[in-house]
Amino acid sequence: MSRARLVLAAAAVAAAGCSVPAMARDEPLWEAGIGLTALDFPDYRGSSHSRAYVLPFPYLIYRGPFLRQDRHGLRGVFLENERFDLNLSVGASLPVDSSKNAAREGMPNLRPTVEFGPSLDVALWEAPSGRARVELRMPLRATVTVESHARFIGGQFSPHINLDLVDPLGRRGWNLGLLAGPVFTDGRYNRYFYEVADAFATPSRPAYTAGGGYGGMQFIVALSKRFPKFWVGGFARYDTLAGAVFEQSPLVTSKRYFAAGIGFSWILRESPRRVPTNELGEPLK
Repeated sequence: MSRARLVLAAAAVAAAGCSVPAMARDEPLWEAGIGLTALDFPDYRGSSHSRAYVLPFPYLIYRGPFLRQDRHGLRGVFLENERFDLNLSVGASLPVDSSKNAAREGMPNLRPTVEFGPSLDVALWEAPSGRARVELRMPLRATVTVESHARFIGGQFSPHINLDLVDPLGRRGWNLGLLAGPVFTDGRYNRYFYEVADAFATPSRPAYTAGGGYGGMQFIVALSKRFPKFWVGGFARYDTLAGAVFEQSPLVTSKRYFAAGIGFSWILRESPRRVPTNELGEPLK
């Protein structure tokens, strides 16, 4: 999931070369702790069946020059300047027990997956104060299953516009992220999630195979705050599959849905070494 940050912006392409460095401040090189998150998510994009999860997770922030774990998730930094960042981007999905999903009953379970690949981020505009930024992010990820014999199940490309705001509405210490963009998935990926083989076809679930292409739109809003000894954050996500290449699959039982989550982390240790960062908590370039 890694993903709390994000929805919209459309102005500022004209200001594309005019980013102004944010005000500097010092942050620990690393912070570590433990957290708990509560999530409500559909089994997969297009499923009308949702599940609630309460999961523990490690809290780790690392502000190194090449490897970082921060509000963008875990990433390796290959190239970084005032306009462009080239990162290693990762993600994940949760498993699905088909016996507990009416549309997939009798079909193989969906394994948990991990996603990884490069992401090119392009700075479009930044406020002189450093408290607002618009970026175009273009992650391209390969997806593999997590099991004893891992399988490559395809790839996805999800370019999106991202707006980050520090202290929205004058609320000191809060960070607001807004994101919007399309999702494109290849045929192999879509067949893993949406194909119905002849062996699993029923009168109410006809055989179906999916091709690659447009996979719908995604909108996310996230809000978080770092207190001296703990962190709190939450997000809401809206997906629409209208026009997606797989929308006619019998496994697509909802073409639009909401998902949401909230998390708390207790920060137990931090590095005595400090590094200069901008208003968004990122190491200065």
